[in-house]
Order: sequence, then C-alpha cells, then structure tokens
Amino acid sequence: MCATHVPPTGRAGAPVRSPTPSGPGTPRPDPARGNTPPPETRLLRLLGDRPEVAARTRELLARWAEPTRHYHTLDHLWAVLHRLDLLTGHAEDPVAVELAAWYHDAVYDPGAPDNEERSARLAEEEIPSLGISPDRVAEVARLVRLTAGHRTAEGDTNGETLCDADLGVLGGPPEEYARYTAAVRMEYASVPAEAFRAGRAAVLRDLLALPRLYRTPYGAAHWEATARYNLRAELELLTA
Repeated sequence: MCATHVPPTGRAGAPVRSPTPSGPGTPRPDPARGNTPPPETRLLRLLGDRPEVAARTRELLARWAEPTRHYHTLDHLWAVLHRLDLLTGHAEDPVAVELAAWYHDAVYDPGAPDNEERSARLAEEEIPSLGISPDRVAEVARLVRLTAGHRTAEGDTNGETLCDADLGVLGGPPEEYARYTAAVRMEYASVPAEAFRAGRAAVLRDLLALPRLYRTPYGAAHWEATARYNLRAELELLTA
C-alpha cells in the first residue's frame, strides 16, 4: 500500500497530461531544501564523475520528467533526496538507500499495481553497469520493493530511512499537503470521483492504523504528529 496509490477501480482511459508539461531539466528551486544538491549532480557525487554515471543520470531524470506524472516528478525526487540528507547517519548503507530513492518510482504508471516491482527490476538491470556490487544491487532492489507498503522490520535502518524520506510529504505543512493531494488526484484523473474517494480513504485508513508512520528518530520527532493530523483531515473531507 503506497501512500500515493489508489486501487484501480473504475479506471478508464489514459491519465490526463499536466497543463504545464515538465522536461528533464532542473526542478523548481525550494529554499526549504537548503544545501541539498540538485538531482542532476547527486549520482556524480555519490558514484564518481564518470560518463556512464552522467548518462544514467540523464536517463533517470527523463523518466522522472514524464508528462503523465503530477506528483511522482522531479520535485518529488528532489524532496526525497533532501529528506535523506536530514536523516543522515541512520542508514547502515546510505549509498544503497540513495540509489533506491532514484529508482523507487523510476517506472510509474498511475493505477498500475506493479510499479515498485518494475522499478526494482529496472534497478537490477541498470546499476551493475555503474560498478555496484551484487550484494548492494540486491539491497537496492529490496528497498525499492519495500516502498510498495512502507512496512519495515525492526532494525532495518536502510528501509526505515528510505520509507521515512518517501513518506515525509505526509508530515508537511497543510498547504504543502494540499498540493500533494491535488497532484495525486491529477495522476488518477481517469478514475471516477466516487471510486477515487473510496480507494484513497482506504489508503488513509491503512496509514492511520500503523502504530508508527515514521521509524527514524528524526521522522518520529518532526513529522509524525503533523502527518496524522493531515491524514485525519483528508479522511474527514473524503468521507463527509
């Protein structure tokens, strides 16, 4: 159960395109992201300034800039990377976690039930050519698959870090959360309103039923209370 997924009931036709189609350029600057390097430089810093890393970066940025995306965009990628910087020190293997962040929505078809699985397979196919060891490739793929449900085992610090970074949007200020929910609805524009409300409400109830939304100390301290407030408020609107 991904926090942005809606069960594909009532799906008909293709998703609408964004009124302002994006390209593989730089995401919108956001002062709240502080000194977080923009995505186009991250893999070069992480893996070395090599032609194959630069080429893979361009290919991934193009995926994240597909015009059918409204929430799962370059801005989302940049936000997740920024949150990883906030969570520095929690993960056992921060390189694997950052690579998983790049791939966790690299394949994204709104309404499809297997986006995470297809994204994980893409990572397994592509990152060995970047000099990543087989053990780390397997860990990256495991982490990508984990984002389908955001449920981590006790002590899985890599999974906790990635899932908290991905779900951090839930703990944002109300205006940021409103933009997030509007973007999710745009990605599911082909789903009839009643079916969307029912599916989205089910997702929200599942999230609120979790004993903890965030497993890192930073996420628990800074995002948990606000996230639960946002989720409850949205659920009340959907079921009123």
